[in-house]
Amino acid sequence: MGVIESRTFKNGDQVAVVLPDALGIPADFALRLEWEGQTVTMSPASEDIDAKRTWAEVLEKLAALGPVGEVEVRNPDIFPDRPGLYSPR
Repeated sequence: MGVIESRTFKNGDQVAVVLPDALGIPADFALRLEWEGQTVTMSPASEDIDAKRTWAEVLEKLAALGPVGEVEVRNPDIFPDRPGLYSPR
């Protein structure tokens, strides 16, 4: 999948981070965070069979999608210049 950037935000007395749906991590999923220097590593909190089955199911669904087909070529002028709509930075 590559690199995904996100931001932290304040949630009550805690700091939280948004995990995009594309990662396939369900809500209320237990995670283990390991912090070493500037690197934070996230992994499932337990090695129980339910956690493994969940990841296996995600991988099966991705494999069932198959390879990416033809990529749609779009008009390069998706957002035409509209004076007065916004101010240039």
